[in-house]
Amino acid sequence: MALLEVKDLQVFYGVIQALKGISFEVSQGEIVTLIGANGAGKTTTMQTVIGLIQPKAGSIIYNEKDITKMPSHKIVASGISQVPEGRRIFQELSVYDNLMLGAYLQKDQKKIKDDIENVFDQFPILGERRTQIAGTLSGGEQQMLAMSRALMAHPTLLMMDEPSMGLSPLLVSQVFDIIKDMNSKGITILLVEQNAEKALKIADRAYVLETGAITASGTGAELASSPEIRKAYLGG
Repeated sequence: MALLEVKDLQVFYGVIQALKGISFEVSQGEIVTLIGANGAGKTTTMQTVIGLIQPKAGSIIYNEKDITKMPSHKIVASGISQVPEGRRIFQELSVYDNLMLGAYLQKDQKKIKDDIENVFDQFPILGERRTQIAGTLSGGEQQMLAMSRALMAHPTLLMMDEPSMGLSPLLVSQVFDIIKDMNSKGITILLVEQNAEKALKIADRAYVLETGAITASGTGAELASSPEIRKAYLGG
């Protein structure tokens, strides 16, 4: 049984159809990646699943429950968190306050405190900078904070939109190591990523989006070895 099942999803921006009836699924414990060029519909897909965009047609089933028309805050409460494109941290707040906002649905103060200490154990640099204004962090540190803030909600499914964007090659590798580590701890991952090579390397399964339609799917290894995919997304 799929943890997340997207069926025949259609999304329009005015008269422009951004998603043309896409269907895909994510099973418990998987890393599933969506790859595609800019404008293919990857971010639109993420925003529709999390409830920020209402589809014209189709359905989104999460944990056997229809969440298609559910408000975003209830979707988060049900177990889905998102690390949005561009990180979207609260630039003028401290590292600590950003993490606290990620825990806004949690009621147990001791558990929240323990969760923050766990974040600082996993990302010592954030612990060192807990009182620092988040907007003054480096790009890599901001990405770690965005990921940690999402984890504060205790998601079953974590959606990540372009987590490696704007980072140095060394930090890109570190981010992908963190994603694998989170997955090994039981978090299911839906990953949108332009670095197709690294995304396919860690993905159990993958889908290719082109102009709002899914044009290929398979295991990460299958798509990584496909001549067509290599030519289009992996530099030959």
